[in-house]
Order: sequence, then C-alpha cells, then structure tokens
Amino acid sequence: MIKKLFIIFIFIASVLYADHNQTQVKLTQDEIIKIELIKEKIEAIDLALKNNIWLIGYQNYITYLGLIEELNIVDKEVKRLSRKRDKNSKLKYKEFLKEQDRLEKQIELLREYKNSPFVKIVKPDELDKKPEVVNPFSIISAFSYIKQIETERENYKNRIDSLDNLIMNLKDKSDLLKQIDILHKDEEIEKRLFVVNQDILEFNRAHDLAETTFAVYSKKVDRVRLEVTEDITAQMKRAFDIALFIIVVIVISLIFKLIIKKYITDNERFYMANKAINLINFTLIVLILLFAYIENVSYFVTVLGFASAGIAIAMKDWFMSILGWMVIVFGGSFHVGDRVKVQKDGLPYVGDIIDISLLRMTILEDITLTSYLQNRRSGRVVFIPNNYVFTTLISNYTHGTLKTVWDGIDLTITFDSNHKKAMYIIKEITKKYSKGYTDIARRSLNQLRSQYSLKNTNVEPRIYSFLEPHGLTISTWYMTNSYAALTLRSTISYEIVEAINKEKDIQIAYPTQTIDVRRTGKNLPSDIDINKDVLY
Repeated sequence: MIKKLFIIFIFIASVLYADHNQTQVKLTQDEIIKIELIKEKIEAIDLALKNNIWLIGYQNYITYLGLIEELNIVDKEVKRLSRKRDKNSKLKYKEFLKEQDRLEKQIELLREYKNSPFVKIVKPDELDKKPEVVNPFSIISAFSYIKQIETERENYKNRIDSLDNLIMNLKDKSDLLKQIDILHKDEEIEKRLFVVNQDILEFNRAHDLAETTFAVYSKKVDRVRLEVTEDITAQMKRAFDIALFIIVVIVISLIFKLIIKKYITDNERFYMANKAINLINFTLIVLILLFAYIENVSYFVTVLGFASAGIAIAMKDWFMSILGWMVIVFGGSFHVGDRVKVQKDGLPYVGDIIDISLLRMTILEDITLTSYLQNRRSGRVVFIPNNYVFTTLISNYTHGTLKTVWDGIDLTITFDSNHKKAMYIIKEITKKYSKGYTDIARRSLNQLRSQYSLKNTNVEPRIYSFLEPHGLTISTWYMTNSYAALTLRSTISYEIVEAINKEKDIQIAYPTQTIDVRRTGKNLPSDIDINKDVLY
C-alpha cells in the first residue's frame, strides 16, 4: 500500500514539475528577447566608449598597478628561492625569473600610465608668467597671452565635460546591467556590474574634484586676464599720449617750415633752415621715445657705449658695414633700383642696385659709356661692402627724383669750316632729340629745391667750342636718361654726322699729314696732283 502511494506521489510531482518547466520556458524566452535587446544597447555604449581617452587611460592605469603588485609578489618569491639550493627550488627560481622579466617589460610599456589619468584634469598646467607690457610692441604678445590662457581654460573645461559624458554613459551601462541582473541572475553580469559601479565611483570622485579645481583655476585666469588687460589699456593710453605729443611736434615743425618758406626767399638760407628744423624735430622725437620707454637712460647709454666699442675693435669691418647700412637706409642716399658708379683699384663699375642687405649692396652692371671706354665688360653682379660709403666715392646717377644725367659729344671741324653754322646745326639736333629729357630734368630739380640748395637749375642743352691743335672742337652737352644714355648718344652722333656731311663749307677734321713732293725731284705717277695734299 505504501509502495503504491509513493508511486502516485512521484507521478503527481513529475506532472507538476513538467507544468512548472513549461511555464519557466515561456518566461525565459520573453526574458531572453528582452536581455538581447539590453545587451545590444550595452554593446552600443561599449562601442561608443571604445576609444574614450579617459577610460583607456584609467584601464591602463589599473593594469599598471596590477602588474606592479604582481611584480612585487614575484620579487619576493625570487628573493626567497634564491636562498634555497634544492633542485626543485632552482627550477622554480628560473621560472620566476622569466616571469619577473616578462612583468618588467610589460610595466616598461605602460610606464606612461604610472600616474592616474585624473592628474591632468585635477591638477591643470600652471599659467605661464604674464608678459610685461612696457611698450606698444609688447601689446601684441599680451593679446596673444590672453588668447592662450583662454584657450587653456576652454581645453580644461572640455576635458571635464568629456569626463562627465563618460560618467553618464557608464551610468546608462550600469542601469542596463541591473535590468539584466533582475531578469536573470548571472555571476558574470554581477562582476561586470561591480566593475562598472567601481569605475563610476572613481570617475565621480575625480569629476567632483575637477569641478572644484576648475572653479579656482577659472578665477585665477580671470584675475590674470584682468591684470594684463589693465596693463594693455595703460600702455595704449601711454602710446596714444606719446603719439599725440609727436604729432604736435611734427605739426609745429611744419608750421615753422611754412613760415620760413614764406619769409625766406634765399634758397641757400631756406635749405639750411629746413635742415635745422628737421634735425631738431628728429632729436625731439628720439628724446621723447627714449625717456618714455627706457627706465634708466644713463645705464643704457653706458652699456651701449661699451658694446659699441667692443664690436668696433673686434669686428671693425663688420661693424662699419652695419653702420654703413644704417646710413644708406636712413640717410636715403641710395635705394634699390638706383644707378650708381663705384671705383675700385682704378676700375669703375656702373650698374643698378638690385639689393641692399645688412653688409653689402649688390649691383648689376649694364652696358654704359664706361663699359665702352674702359671696362669692355658688362653684365656682372658686383658686391659692394656698405662701409664703402665712408671710404670710397660712390656716384648716384638717379638720386631722389633725378632720373637724368648730363652727357656730351665732341666733334672737331677744320679751321676753315663755317664754325657758326656747325654749332647751330649741332645745337638744334641736340635740342630736338633731348627735349623730353630736358623737361623731365627741370621738373626733377624743382622738386629737389626743398631738400637741397640748388643755385643753377638750367638744364637746356649747352654747346661750347675749343681750339685744338688739329681743328676747332665743338662740345655739345644735353640731358639724357640715366639708364639709357648710350641710345640717345648714338642717335645724336649719327644725326650730327649726317647733317655735317651735307654741308660743303663744313669739314670734319681728323689727324692728317702733308708731304711736299715738289722738292724731292722724283717722278710721280701721272694721276697724282702735286697741288693737293697727300693724306695718309
């Protein structure tokens, strides 16, 4: 009877258990679908955090700490086994040495992560020393400094925001893991949930500390920015006052120039007075700037004197070239593009300035009358040390507004020629072909009156006659282009010869020799007239 009852109990229990399993299977299928959806969300979060710099740095930092802890344990075992002499201990000792070497190499690879990744965000970089705004040029560096600290603050805030975004993602991941844990208890899920919660806890601590640090850092940036801004404002006001004072000095000098121009009619006196006003004006401006921006002027002058003396002694030519460059640049005697002539070792070089550097001027030779008469070379690049302005005569054919020079052509006619007619013809030809350059020269010289004392500004062609042993030399002078003197010289020479050859009462003279053959007593060829000169 008992056996029958036991069988019935087992049957009922099995039926109930089967019903229970069917219900459990249905619930598990619903849960599985829900869990899969949650896992997809978790995978999406993991994918978004895959390259997160904070998470990577923190994980590497934890890995580094774990390796350090393992290495400490291995070091203790190595130290313990090194004292034992049995065979088994020696084998273990070798294995631990290999493990020790492996751990040290891994630690070396992760050496950059030995500090917590939160150090940068918790402890921001120190602000650079603020610039001293002592002159108008330092205002630029001050504005750059303000922009720099503002950029650093913005970057610091962005790092905090990125950490805040990471914490939000980790919290979403934690909530999803909790949902899985409620639906299905799993040891692996619980471990992952624990790790995520620990990460959230660490990141929250760093975030809270960073927020506090950022508040202090931001106030410091605001304070430094305010100080630099005040310095900039003060310096701009100071520069404005100095500029206003300089403008007043310049206006006063211009007024004086107008006054002397009105009351001084003599060009030489006007030139001297104008130079004196310019010198006083320049001196006042230099003194204003000197006393405005140099704290200890006497100290500066002393140091400058010693420095100049040392440089002058040790590097005389170099120093003189630099000084010559200053004279060239600020004196305005030479500019790039000017046509100049310089003499060296008896040879002249004529060309155009193509560059003025700190140590030398560079000129490019052109075909000129000098090339034709003396050098017979041209097209060379010639380098002239700047110190030549103190020791060598350098001629400038195109100084200031001048772009013309005097050029002359000589022609010798015989004594019995109609010299008045010849001079008239030559003068008319010269005036015809040089008229344009004459007008240009006149305007240029008038523009130079305010800068130089010019007494004779007559630029009309000039003609002279001179007695020479073999005839009367007619010399004509005219204004021509400084850059193309040979072209006009060639044209005028051709026209003069053409015109003179057409005149029967004008003969061009050249070296001749007369031989009186009537006294030799020799028979001469029948085609030679003894009444005429025999020319050789």
